[in-house]
Amino acid sequence: MGKTIAILNDKCRGCTLCVKGCGYSAISMVGKLAVIDMAKCTLCGACETTCKFNAIEFIVDDIDRTGFDAYNDVWVYGENRDGQLAEVVLELIGEGRKLADKRGQKLAVLLIGAGTKKIVESLFDYPVDKVYVYDNPLLKHYDTDAFTKVIEEAVKTHQPESILYGATSEGRSIAPRVAARIQTGLTADCTGLDINAAGDLAQTRPAFGGNIMATILCRTRPQMSTVRPHVMQKAAKLSASKKGEVIELKIPLKAEDITTTVLDFIRETKENVNLTEADVIVSVGRGIQSQDNIEMFKQLADAVGGVLGASRAVVDAGWIDHFHQVGQTGKTVHPKIYIACGISGAIQHVAGMSSSDVVIAINKDPDATIFSIADFGIVGDVFKVVPALLRELRK
Repeated sequence: MGKTIAILNDKCRGCTLCVKGCGYSAISMVGKLAVIDMAKCTLCGACETTCKFNAIEFIVDDIDRTGFDAYNDVWVYGENRDGQLAEVVLELIGEGRKLADKRGQKLAVLLIGAGTKKIVESLFDYPVDKVYVYDNPLLKHYDTDAFTKVIEEAVKTHQPESILYGATSEGRSIAPRVAARIQTGLTADCTGLDINAAGDLAQTRPAFGGNIMATILCRTRPQMSTVRPHVMQKAAKLSASKKGEVIELKIPLKAEDITTTVLDFIRETKENVNLTEADVIVSVGRGIQSQDNIEMFKQLADAVGGVLGASRAVVDAGWIDHFHQVGQTGKTVHPKIYIACGISGAIQHVAGMSSSDVVIAINKDPDATIFSIADFGIVGDVFKVVPALLRELRK
């Protein structure tokens, strides 16, 4: 068991009381924030007592760290299909880069599939240091058992400290199987990642139906998370091309390791709305009263060059297809503009759209929760406000 101390930057007010109260000259100011020199700190606790803003806390570390030094680097699972990376991979690269830098480690992408050479080359357009590649014609189509075997062997051989997966259907399928095989923990559906004072991956996710946000630590290595798509910023392309290290994995895989055979792909014939890539979303809630009224909101979405979204209540009522659902049990979206019409703002819905750049809420209840996160709020009847908006837009 160990103990360390940390400054909570969001609470520090730069008052310098802790600097004056430290008898070992272990605290200094960097700008307006206090910083502790752990080489001088004796963990006496004087600064914690002196701080009036609860910005200093002791962290008790009860994790057995035996053998942790053997694990290094942050890995991103490079989900891909038909020669294209899944969009969430770029988001994981952006977040993984921050985590790797905080740990003084390298960022790697684990790429599994068939015909991945083009993807490997494109990954170094981003801040990636290494790519672990397993290219095998047997893996042209995703197979859970085979992919799990490859990841298991790669992890046992190269021992990454952390692995990030997208919380997609594939990521949610493979991550828990890998965790079970290598006997480590997995935090699912994360919306926030950071490195704490002890150097652990602090994994934040909604809990108890979204009513609280829990931060979870892993007592084993590697640390593994699935990360909800569209809550992290995508990695930006580098201004100049770079070269990175490519490691080809040598893992035996036989045809009998493939447990399913793909005979054909049948595309979904229903309208499939791509909410996750839309710049503008007009979303409807129970306040639109009936399915007959949806057409007006479709017209608003068309008028602003957007797509139509919906709360779970509207989907459950059968008024609109589930492809349109935004929220904890639907799609997580990050549009430039999100227009919420007749939506009260239940926490499960907010969890799926709170990262929108601009939120405009229309609701006749001035106390509706949605107004607490809205950048612009219109208190009024949607059946009066929306027709007025349409008239102005058509002008």
